[in-house]
Amino acid sequence: MQDAHATEGFRILAINPGSTSTKIAVFDGDTQLVESNLTHSVEALAEYESIADQYPLRKRVILEFLREHEIEPASLAAVVGRGGLLHPIAGGTYEVNDQMVSDLQVGVLGEHASNLGGIIASEIAGELGVPAYIVDPVVVDELEEVARVAGIPELSRTSIFHALNQKAVARRAAAERGGRYDELNFIVAHLGGGTTVGAHRRGRVIDVNDGLNGDGPFTPERSGGLPALKLLKLAFSGEHDAGWLKKRIKGNGGLAAHLGTNDAREVQKRIDAGDRDAKLVFEAMAYQVAKEIGSMAAVLEGRVDAILLTGGVAHNEQFCRWVEDRVGFIAPVEVYPGENEMRALAEGALRVLRGAEEARRYRGAQ
Repeated sequence: MQDAHATEGFRILAINPGSTSTKIAVFDGDTQLVESNLTHSVEALAEYESIADQYPLRKRVILEFLREHEIEPASLAAVVGRGGLLHPIAGGTYEVNDQMVSDLQVGVLGEHASNLGGIIASEIAGELGVPAYIVDPVVVDELEEVARVAGIPELSRTSIFHALNQKAVARRAAAERGGRYDELNFIVAHLGGGTTVGAHRRGRVIDVNDGLNGDGPFTPERSGGLPALKLLKLAFSGEHDAGWLKKRIKGNGGLAAHLGTNDAREVQKRIDAGDRDAKLVFEAMAYQVAKEIGSMAAVLEGRVDAILLTGGVAHNEQFCRWVEDRVGFIAPVEVYPGENEMRALAEGALRVLRGAEEARRYRGAQ
């Protein structure tokens, strides 16, 4: 087998752990060789006290996958994992170091399956003597100071968003224009189970809604921003406990709360069958996305090269048209449906291996 370390077609193993699955892909340069989404039974995961403890199981199935597809581990030039809940960092590709592994293991900002990405990448890469990376984790924080200030000093706005896909799509749009990501301004709307809309100014996301904690547009399963005093009244009404309310905000809000489904395809079927309530709610979701895009246009002072729609809901042409009808006056609207997370991970590693970008160093709490 050709030595991948010595070629420009670096062979990359990409790992993206989910709550009950592990996505795996292998790339030779820009070419994807294999990809799979391996599921883990609830019983198998129940044996582990914490998510971090699952890494031997996850590592084993990854190595078995490589054997089944006759991918020799020694042919790998690098291993890249999905970044987890680390201390806030700037965007980019980071080489996994001891401080990062330690923070992922203890869950400095909480337990999440994505924390396993860097841990497993480090384990496998360390045994092979090749670098391990993570790319644009959800904690990427490039907010300007003015964007952090909330209406009361006890709270501040934070940056938690779909950084991996947003930045990958922005880089792709820049390349298609013959330019660089750090030369252009984009508004990127990731439309999925959670929705985040970011203002990308010359390679930095200077403002973005916190799509994880009840900020921004409502989504297929999240409430988005709510009237604060009405929410407070509901919380203290005695009719619902904290668990119910938390679920209403994240997991059983949005389309799920209004229509009993979080599947945009099912909602579209209802609309096509003449369901007026389904049309109103779905259009309202697009309306809120358009409002958020408009606010990010103000952040960028109207200097917007393009508005990019991505994520699973971007597959719905009607939804994208509703958004475009309201924001098309700002800049051209372009649609990049889906997430392509595995390719985004591989591309982040390749940028470093090819010398187009320097790997960043994670330093933990600053």
